[in-house]
Amino acid sequence: MEKIKKISKSIFFILIVIYEEIIFSAFVFKHVSSSVAFIILFSIPIGVLLDLLTSFFKEKGNKIVSYIITIIICILFSAHFIYNKIYQSIISIYSFANGKQVFQFYQTILEVIKNNFLIIFLFMLPIILLIILHKCQKINFDKNNWKEKIIKLIVLIVIQVVATLSVSIGKQEGLYSNKNLYYNSSSLLMTARRFGICTTMRLDLKRLIFKSNEDEAIAVINQIIEQPEELKEKNNEIEYNKLEIDFDELEKNEQNSNISAIHKYMAVQTPSKKNEYTGIFKGKNLIVIVAESFSNIGIREDTTPTLYKLSKEGFEFKNFYTPLFPVSTADGEYITDTSLIPKEGVWSMTAIRNNYMPYSYANVFEKLGYSSNAYHNHTASYYDRDKYINAMGYDSYLATYTGLEKRMNCTRWPNSDLEMVQVTTEDYMNNDKFVAYYMTVSGHLNYTTDGNYIAYKNWDLVKDLPYSHRAKAYLATQIELDRAVEQLIKSLEEKGKLEDTVIVISGDHYPYGLELDEINEISTYERDNTFEKYNMPLIIWSASMEEPVVVEKIGSSLDVLPTVLNLFGVEYDSRLLMGRDILSDSDPLVIFSDRSFITDKGKYNAITGEFINSTDTPVDADYIDRIRKIIEAKFQISKLILERDYYRIIKDYID
Repeated sequence: MEKIKKISKSIFFILIVIYEEIIFSAFVFKHVSSSVAFIILFSIPIGVLLDLLTSFFKEKGNKIVSYIITIIICILFSAHFIYNKIYQSIISIYSFANGKQVFQFYQTILEVIKNNFLIIFLFMLPIILLIILHKCQKINFDKNNWKEKIIKLIVLIVIQVVATLSVSIGKQEGLYSNKNLYYNSSSLLMTARRFGICTTMRLDLKRLIFKSNEDEAIAVINQIIEQPEELKEKNNEIEYNKLEIDFDELEKNEQNSNISAIHKYMAVQTPSKKNEYTGIFKGKNLIVIVAESFSNIGIREDTTPTLYKLSKEGFEFKNFYTPLFPVSTADGEYITDTSLIPKEGVWSMTAIRNNYMPYSYANVFEKLGYSSNAYHNHTASYYDRDKYINAMGYDSYLATYTGLEKRMNCTRWPNSDLEMVQVTTEDYMNNDKFVAYYMTVSGHLNYTTDGNYIAYKNWDLVKDLPYSHRAKAYLATQIELDRAVEQLIKSLEEKGKLEDTVIVISGDHYPYGLELDEINEISTYERDNTFEKYNMPLIIWSASMEEPVVVEKIGSSLDVLPTVLNLFGVEYDSRLLMGRDILSDSDPLVIFSDRSFITDKGKYNAITGEFINSTDTPVDADYIDRIRKIIEAKFQISKLILERDYYRIIKDYID
């Protein structure tokens, strides 16, 4: 009679998995009704599996394992919630396995926990429930016999099969159909919204261990290949940024279906046209800065006069966006440097370390007789950046633990951009032609004077501004970047190189250390959480410019590399990059990690399916579907270029 009153561990684990999934969906996606059926269905076999894992030992052993598993589940969902609050994404299995460096930013994690204490408490409630049930002897920890285990295993398999089959019920076509998300798509955020965290992690692990579904990648690419070639120009007088690569012939002679698909895709792409700005910086030196959390909310005439001057006197891009991708800084830097979309579920900076990268700044300009130096004022190997920089072809890479710490104080957090510039310019400014690449760190969160050296250092310059503490602290960090750029200009002047040098500055991601209301405190307009908080600056400036150029056209970080290559008159094939020269007449397209997008016709929210028109002419479903297919093809092509080292395959044509 006593055992009948006890709760089965299967019921307990099923209920806590469902509970955790619903809490996560409610507080992250703000919506659970559309996914609750799948969450419940896929949670049942998970709960049964957890019960099985806690049924092999005697009562005491099963209690211990049950507590361990319950604690792991609660921590797992809490970790995903915290990660999403910071990065607005889902942690991949790869990042879990390689994420010990994240704990360098434990203060940020603690702040998120503090600000969301009640929600974290809700995630931890099952531990308290288990303690209560245990103390009241209301849960059965008995060891199962083999018959009981076999029955549970059969139940697990049957329900898992039913759940899997249910994915194919209803509409099966489309990039965001249940079937495609479950079997093919690597979009962790979209998959988690539809099926829950546990199922997303299982699918991600499967894709990490086994080969990705390349047949689906080919199918997606072929959808685009079959699109009408509306923009294909036949006018021989028009000049394009393209090389003489016969992709049709390459495709005919290619035996590998994946590489063949890339050839076919490239063959039907319309290259960007050369334009009035093509080659205006030809022969000049280049300094590229990918600035930590650089946003136009930090560009002010009073606090950052140098950045303000450059933004108004060079190319001023009014509608430029820097979307946030799952691996934050690493993905932001990768997109800006390569004009490729990061492969989902891995660190693309690490994955590309052995690839041939012909269109990196270092490799492009080395062929033109330039030296190339790269710098970073944080740990050299963070996100395997040292291996990445090597693949990008730089002559040298100086960062913390590769020698920068011998030149400047690298023991403070964050380290100074100004000091980094001061101790490095002599490395390259005496060279006839040079490329210098800086990845900065002074703008990093947390935005507070307590624990942020840069915010504390520059606090007196912002303390009287009419903003909240964190908003002012962010502005204080941008002052350090401003001083670093000022120092660069001063050094260039002293060396007589200012007129012959171009400075390019963009950000890796928006300042996600600020809440939206804090961003709007210092923004010149009201930003939303879906699109406009990603409206960021791109500065391209040279003292040789006689007048500024205001660019209204929409662009993104994916477009930086081709835009710079065109300005320098570099011979390159624009079809091989996923972005386009913003200054050309190519159709604008901003791509977000969740497949939302912005075009000249409006903004599409992939999560809600809503399209917001920006013109008086409404768009139809066919237009949205066409753009979605183009975007998905760019994701798949970028992945295959990385996985197959595609540029090396066509190296003879590029070189």
